[in-house]
Amino acid sequence: MPDPDASSGVVNPSRWASRMVKLARELTDEAPLGATITSGARQPVTIPASRYVDPAFADLELQRLWPRVWQLACSTDHVAKPGDAYEYRCGPYSIVIVRDDGGVLRAFQNVCRHRGSAICEGATSGLTELRCPFHRWSWDLSGRLREVPSRRGFGSLPAEQYGLFSVAVETWGPMVFVDPSSAAGPLAPFLEGVPEDIAWVGLDEYHCDYLVTVPLPGNWKVISDGFSETYHVQGLHRELLPSVDDVNGPQRLWHHHGKLEQRYGLPSPRFREPPGIDAVWSSFVEIMGARIGVSDVSTPAPSVPPDQTLRDVLAGMLRDVGRSEGVSYDRFTNDQLMTMQQYNLFPNVSLVIFPDLMTVLRSRPGTTPDDGYLDVINYRRTSPGTPVARPTDVLLPAGSDPGLGLILNQDAGNIARAQRGLHQPGFTRMTLSREECRILNMHRNLEHWLGITTTEITGV
Repeated sequence: MPDPDASSGVVNPSRWASRMVKLARELTDEAPLGATITSGARQPVTIPASRYVDPAFADLELQRLWPRVWQLACSTDHVAKPGDAYEYRCGPYSIVIVRDDGGVLRAFQNVCRHRGSAICEGATSGLTELRCPFHRWSWDLSGRLREVPSRRGFGSLPAEQYGLFSVAVETWGPMVFVDPSSAAGPLAPFLEGVPEDIAWVGLDEYHCDYLVTVPLPGNWKVISDGFSETYHVQGLHRELLPSVDDVNGPQRLWHHHGKLEQRYGLPSPRFREPPGIDAVWSSFVEIMGARIGVSDVSTPAPSVPPDQTLRDVLAGMLRDVGRSEGVSYDRFTNDQLMTMQQYNLFPNVSLVIFPDLMTVLRSRPGTTPDDGYLDVINYRRTSPGTPVARPTDVLLPAGSDPGLGLILNQDAGNIARAQRGLHQPGFTRMTLSREECRILNMHRNLEHWLGITTTEITGV
């Protein structure tokens, strides 16, 4: 956890920690941080809507948040071999992650030491050096200056003084994280208890299939908020209700991060009359039938033995799919196979994890407060020794059909509507419920990182 200098205006870390303990208690009925949330705050919590539309607030984020915080950059599969490189962009910032000749993972600010041109773009492999395409200055993969054309014209250029600017880089499971400032401390303390909480699933066995980037007409926080609460399921995702319990999902808060557990394969308690097995089955197939090897929603529901539930049958089908792919799920219970573990990592990442797959949903700022990017990074568990191909990276044209499946398409399609409403002059504050505590947690952290010493949040 960094202790930024006083000139930034950032609050004292101990004072911030006290705020977060107070927040957790008010949200969790006096429970400590990390406890399951069982009851709500005593009154509605409100947050300024200007945080989503004000250029000055977006500038503050660019100055004090994005250059200094740990953030997910890419998958380890993007940089698995020596000579692999990947460019990560966040707003105006660009970082190149590279695997050097000795297999060491490194990261650098993506800038030539000559006149500031970006050196790399996109993803590549087979590199033996990092060479600027403008004037052909080059560095080896450890960042040491190697070649300067017409070098005598510059006078003395000591290699040790003209290396690339290093960036802190670490991995957790199949994910690569970077800290542009290299001042935020080690990654493990920043992640708090999240790796330990999900250690049972074995993230090292997951490999990345693809990364799809969708430009969206909304602030990065509007995009992120859509994956930080399930209150919207009964409105935006009604197709989910027959096969997802969207009400009884326990949540946890750490200082920076939050968690939701959500059970699939049973109906929402919102129904007055619970839907039958056929309706639950059809909904599950429509939403995630690929997990059980069924793509046709007209496929009849399987029979359910008297001593089992439909969740048990679905878990058995998932195990069968795994065996056909050389993957065993025998160490997991049926409930573990059918329950989503979702982690919201500050500031901008949501991990949606099942024992057979993980989807990373990352938001990034665009060129204005009204623009952003949604990155969908898909992982699947593979059997040991399975050859792993380099992930496919796709940047979709703005306004195109994202083709991400029913639910994510609905989420992406709602962004413009949500952002447009935030500009209306009468709407000055957002009102949050207990269920939206992960959004509030993100804003409390924003106040700390941006140096907002007098809170603009009411109700806590």
